[in-house]
Amino acid sequence: MTTVTNTPAQATALSENEGPRRRRRFRESQEDTRKINWWATAFIAVCSLTVLIPLYLAVMVALKTPDQIATGTGFEWPTTVRWENFADAWTRTNFPQALLNTGLITVGALVLTLLSNSIVAYAIARNIHRRFFRTSYFYLLAALFIPFPIIMLPLVKQTSLLGIDNQVGMIILYTVFGLSLNVFIYTAYIRTIPIELEEAATVDGASTWRVFWSIIFPLLGPMNATVGILTCVWAWNDFILPLVILSDPGDRTLQLAQYVFQGQFNTDYTVAFASYLMAMAPLLLVYIFAQRWVISGVTRGSIK
Repeated sequence: MTTVTNTPAQATALSENEGPRRRRRFRESQEDTRKINWWATAFIAVCSLTVLIPLYLAVMVALKTPDQIATGTGFEWPTTVRWENFADAWTRTNFPQALLNTGLITVGALVLTLLSNSIVAYAIARNIHRRFFRTSYFYLLAALFIPFPIIMLPLVKQTSLLGIDNQVGMIILYTVFGLSLNVFIYTAYIRTIPIELEEAATVDGASTWRVFWSIIFPLLGPMNATVGILTCVWAWNDFILPLVILSDPGDRTLQLAQYVFQGQFNTDYTVAFASYLMAMAPLLLVYIFAQRWVISGVTRGSIK
């Protein structure tokens, strides 16, 4: 049997030839991963039209005069831009006060939802083997199938008797009504977190509260981002709940303030659409500045 042994010079030559081949294979693999999926790109482009077309129509209507709306389809560019529509919407809706009311309700509901719903989900997730917690979990899931109109009238009566037909009551109701879906989201995620992390902290002397706030809650970043987005969009855009709960006209939200443009026989579309764009702008700005944390949170959740 013959054994082939490479000399140092031959080994050096082989390594020098192997280097370019490895770099070439690495570049080819990178090029493969960078190929564009044109079918997926076309599908995303078509789906984006469902958002861009209504947004374009809203901007065009908000910049026109009532006469231009009556004579066209709404998609034409305005012959005369009427910026006074935004000034009229600002005045007629008392926009600063309505914006403040909506912001207080949204922020309050967001903070209370993240703190309370995550605690409830943690208790259920770590004790799901017990009958009481398992029954509570399915009870909350069953609440997802109850239509709001069924409980609307009793809810109005109850909030009036308790004296919470105000902004505080709205914050509580958004927190309670979002509990079912949020517990479902949180529980599924918490059960993927290794329990060994909590056991190690318990051995070091940490209490249950310390374990949750120091270990579990920081790991809930992706789910906090998801629940936070759902809660903000819901509380900011909701119309039915403020309509039936709030009794003081000074507490009305942006959605209730915009109802002034809807008349029995006519609707002021130009000022109404200007008001809609103004109401959409704050939430859109928040998303633009927070999208880095939102996208990174969702990405970490998918990787985990």
